[in-house]
Amino acid sequence: MRSLLRFNRLKVSTTTDSIRGLGYSSDRLGFGIRSIVTTCRAVLLPRFGGPDVLQVRDDVRVPDLKPNEVLVRVRAVSVNPLDTRMRAGYGRSLFESLLPLILGRDVSGEIAAIGTSVQTLNIGQEVFGALHPTAMRGTYTDYAILAEDQLTPKPSTISHVEASAIPFAALTAWRALKSTARISKGQRVLVVGGGGAVGYSAVQLAVASGCVVSATCESESIDRLLEAGAEQALDYTSEDLEVTLKGKYNAVLDTIGIQQTEQLGINQLKRGGHYMTLQGESASLTDRYGLAIGLPTATAILMKKQIQYRLSHGIEYWWTYMRTDAEGLGEIRRLTEAGRLKVPVQKTYSITQVQEAHHAKDTRIIPGKVVLEVD
Repeated sequence: MRSLLRFNRLKVSTTTDSIRGLGYSSDRLGFGIRSIVTTCRAVLLPRFGGPDVLQVRDDVRVPDLKPNEVLVRVRAVSVNPLDTRMRAGYGRSLFESLLPLILGRDVSGEIAAIGTSVQTLNIGQEVFGALHPTAMRGTYTDYAILAEDQLTPKPSTISHVEASAIPFAALTAWRALKSTARISKGQRVLVVGGGGAVGYSAVQLAVASGCVVSATCESESIDRLLEAGAEQALDYTSEDLEVTLKGKYNAVLDTIGIQQTEQLGINQLKRGGHYMTLQGESASLTDRYGLAIGLPTATAILMKKQIQYRLSHGIEYWWTYMRTDAEGLGEIRRLTEAGRLKVPVQKTYSITQVQEAHHAKDTRIIPGKVVLEVD
């Protein structure tokens, strides 16, 4: 017997063999939950371009759940720089053949259904988390699908809007500081560009690890960084940073990644320290020359810089990216719950105003974090 169930904007046609979600029945066939017909509202990217290419559609298919996957009823998603860059064509060599795409990486919402092997999460539970940067189906949708290890329970002390602003930025900072540099108590950390979401998250993670932290930023972010525990917060537009930065550092996270900030970071490191930039060249070179030439070229450039700086300065050089990390996400949740980690939200839009939100980010009308609410 089959039934057709509707809840919110999701339609699910199912069998009655085994039910693991709100109106989301399944066959246990070894590869997950099999739905017959599923559609929901989502923002589609049918082609690369400006904000006006984004389309809100009501009939977008929801894929079957794999055993380790979770269906999340989305309440809020943040607009990350990666979203606006992808919309404009960044990652074209990887994504163009897969259009239309759904953008979005961060999510906060409630669990609507779970795959057959999910053990740590339950139906109805409020969660937040983030997808990998190369995920094809993002979170600008009523119903998002994430792996179990990409989600963690949302602290009851914060809203869905506040929660959705945190995971992608904080996990990016976590990978650099904890997975790559392996910072520890008493070490010195410099964050170049501490006013943005990743930089601000990095400052808070380093302070929570017991590090002495300095950060560069614009003048309006100084007080916020000092309140977060930074020893120094310096306005890069008016200070001679080479002079005013105190001492040498064990780790430098450069969220800006231009030649001047790279040289600043390299010169401020102790021997054996780690320089990490968010502005690696893998995607841009692959977009320019294709996978066959671009990726080997990027690898060669990275290896050359690593060898160069190891010999000249005795330091380690890295291009760093966000990666799924269950341990990191768990620690981010604990720090958020304790009030020690947050990413301020400057403005919220309805998901139906996604074009307006992207325009605000492109033109820096809203320089801070923007969140889309999903009603």
